[in-house]
Amino acid sequence: MDSHDPSPSPSNNRDWFFPAPSPSFIHSHRHHLHKPPTRKFSTYRTHSNTLTTTPPSQTTPSSSYRDLKYARFRRRTNFPKHYETSPTPEVAVSPLQIDETSKRSNKFTELVDSRLKFRWQMAFLVAVLIMSFSSLVHKNISLQNQTSDLQAQITKLNGRLQVCNLLQPMDFDDQDPQESVKIPNKRLKSISLIVSVTILSIPFLFLKYVEYISKSRSPDKSKEEASLNKQLAYKVDVFLSVRPYSKPLALLVATLLLIGVGGLALFGVTDDSLADCLWLSWTYVADSGNHANTEGVGPRLVSVSISFGGMLIFAMMLGLVTDAISEKFDSLRKGKSEVVKKDHTLILGWSDKLGSLLNQLAIANESLGGGIVVVMAERDKEEMELDIAKMEFDFRQTSVICRSGSPLILADLKKVSVSKARAIIVLAEDGNADQSDARALRTVLSLTGVKDGLRGHIVVELGDLDNEVLVKLVGGDLVETVVAHDVIGRLMIQCARQPGLAQVWEDILGFENCEFYIKRWPQLDGMQFEDVLISFPDAIPCGVKSVSSGGKIILNPDDSYVLQEGDEVLVIAEDDDTYAPVPLPTVKEAPFIHISRPARKPQKILLCGWRRDIDDMIVVWRGNLPKALFVPNSLEKILLCGWRRDIEDMITVLDAFLAPGSELWLFNDVIEGVREQKLIDGGLDIERLMNITLVHREGNAVIRRNLESLPLESFDSILILADESVEDSAIQADSRSLATLLLIRDIQAKRLPFREAKASQGRKGSFSQGSWIGEMQQASDKSVIISEILDPRTKNLLSMSRISDYVLSNELVSMALAMVAEDRQINDVLEELFAEEGNEMHIRQADLYIEEGEELSFYEILLRARQRREIVIGYRSSNVEKAVINPPGKMEKRRWSAKDVFVVIAEKE
Repeated sequence: MDSHDPSPSPSNNRDWFFPAPSPSFIHSHRHHLHKPPTRKFSTYRTHSNTLTTTPPSQTTPSSSYRDLKYARFRRRTNFPKHYETSPTPEVAVSPLQIDETSKRSNKFTELVDSRLKFRWQMAFLVAVLIMSFSSLVHKNISLQNQTSDLQAQITKLNGRLQVCNLLQPMDFDDQDPQESVKIPNKRLKSISLIVSVTILSIPFLFLKYVEYISKSRSPDKSKEEASLNKQLAYKVDVFLSVRPYSKPLALLVATLLLIGVGGLALFGVTDDSLADCLWLSWTYVADSGNHANTEGVGPRLVSVSISFGGMLIFAMMLGLVTDAISEKFDSLRKGKSEVVKKDHTLILGWSDKLGSLLNQLAIANESLGGGIVVVMAERDKEEMELDIAKMEFDFRQTSVICRSGSPLILADLKKVSVSKARAIIVLAEDGNADQSDARALRTVLSLTGVKDGLRGHIVVELGDLDNEVLVKLVGGDLVETVVAHDVIGRLMIQCARQPGLAQVWEDILGFENCEFYIKRWPQLDGMQFEDVLISFPDAIPCGVKSVSSGGKIILNPDDSYVLQEGDEVLVIAEDDDTYAPVPLPTVKEAPFIHISRPARKPQKILLCGWRRDIDDMIVVWRGNLPKALFVPNSLEKILLCGWRRDIEDMITVLDAFLAPGSELWLFNDVIEGVREQKLIDGGLDIERLMNITLVHREGNAVIRRNLESLPLESFDSILILADESVEDSAIQADSRSLATLLLIRDIQAKRLPFREAKASQGRKGSFSQGSWIGEMQQASDKSVIISEILDPRTKNLLSMSRISDYVLSNELVSMALAMVAEDRQINDVLEELFAEEGNEMHIRQADLYIEEGEELSFYEILLRARQRREIVIGYRSSNVEKAVINPPGKMEKRRWSAKDVFVVIAEKE
């Protein structure tokens, strides 16, 4: 290196890699800026301050090229001055860098806004170009059409001119003004085309830039507000949801808009009038094939566009119509339509009792040619109809209509015409009794709040007797209650003490055989009740609804009771139209012969002469009964298997019926300490039990070793209850009861002595000694077993085996509900028959009324039983298993046996 070289060393100079340009280069560059170059390529002089000192003569082309490249790169690169003097950067972030970051974010935001503005300007420019292009196309198409029209007119005029030259001069003033040359208004057609294109462009532009418009409307970006597109979408959603006819209205607006825009576009590209173009646009919308005859590029393009829009419109219209029809069918399928009926029976709720209830209502309506039963529950309509279709009974021309809804909603109640129903049945839900009764209470409140009022009465099924008072308080005179558990509990006790009574109740409560009816008969006014007893050959009078007692039903009144005007007669008959009173019959050769008399007064009558039928005129006393009615209360031993929530009520009733010193054994899987607490919580005071002593045993009723620990052969009656733990499932509860029954009978048969088995065999009939069913049948003579059955299908198993009596709890409750629904007055009769006081059903031995082999008619036995103030309603012969209620042929005599039994209504003993 030359020592006189003024260039600094590489270590001292920071620009050693990019040498600074020489003054001559700068001067040359400035010269070139002011003066255009005269040649294509220029050669620059080599700098003197290079990295190495090289003579000019020894400079190679490659080195000069490298220097030139570096010089160019340095000339085009501008380094900031602070890069040369800035210190080494530190790791810590200074406030200046934070400001620079915020400035960069602001710059980014400004850049985004500028891009959006640029896109908006570009969109506007594109729209202007589209409109300009459309205008040019329209002008071109219009000029072509005008040219073709003018040529056609010129050809036509030339033809006419030739004809005129050949024939005679033609008066041009007589030409049709419609055939004159029409020059269309070009400006108006251009405006119409531009307007149509603008209208079509506005929605696309708006949808594309709606976000930018919403941002421009809210300058304060710190507030969180919903964007404009979300607000518009929400308003459209609300409009389509709230307005019932919003979709057809939107479709109508779209159709009118398409017709209007299409008409304007056709007016712009054709020579027709605006009215004709609008009509032509409608034809294109209505039928997409009408544009086939269109000529010209412009009209065809517009007509095809309108046809596409028409196809879209009709597709949406078809979709709306299809949705409307599908929605209507869905409403019918799901049970949303209103029931336009009156005098129908309305059932609210769903339970296992519904099948038996529908069967009884169908039988009751058979005499009327069928009826209407409406079922509303919180279930799917198709599921309800499918379950009802599976029920094995004949509806007898009765129509069952199902609807989905809640009885707590007034709109759903109005849907089933609740105000026009002649009876409303509220079913208890399966499960907890308190929750079911609470829901029944709310249902009664909803029914009493119906605006139009109720025409019929309300029959409410309750699960707990303690809730009956509250429901009656809310419903008032409209409500009739049936406490299912209380009714079944009392019925099981009656059947346990009087075997065979379950079948009698099954016949009386159901509409299939005989049931209670109340009707007024004016021809019976002034007659005594003992005369009324033999006035109905096809019915049995049981009581009177007395007007003097405020409409109270007097069951089994005195013989001296005289019917007054307005009194109604309670009878047991097959149907309400199968009985009527007849003149008093003459009962021959009977202990009592009736003679018409105005009043019961002592009289002296003299008969002068003798007649063949003088015996019919003589009043004979009824005579003495063959046997006094004395049934002493003996000590009884009763076993209750299972646990019910109202078992304390059953214990109270048994304490009133049984003789002092009787024992009541409780056998269930409830712990003894918990058991006593439950009885106390249910209202039972164990210290006040007068006639019975409670004996507690803990165990499972379906386990044999647990049952074998009990003295089963010593019990007079055994009641197998549907246990509270499984009563929600009818099949499971019946399976448990049936298993318990078979185990008890088998244990009893094994423990009975052989001579008792032989004696039982002689009484019961012939059966194989090794037959298990025979052993159980002879064991049934030792004690009575009453099983609570929930499913009617289980009845067939018990009736065929004849090893137990049974109580169909669900079916009997359904019968009672149907009977009260048909006539609410019957509820007073049932309450008295099931109550602790008053009258009840009894099974009496025949030797209380007749002598062995005596021939009497049923009327004669009926009059004999009146000496004890009893009403005989039927009998059961010794050689049959089923009792006959309201027997036919009451005047016919027959020979009775002392082993026969009679079913009577009498006061409780």
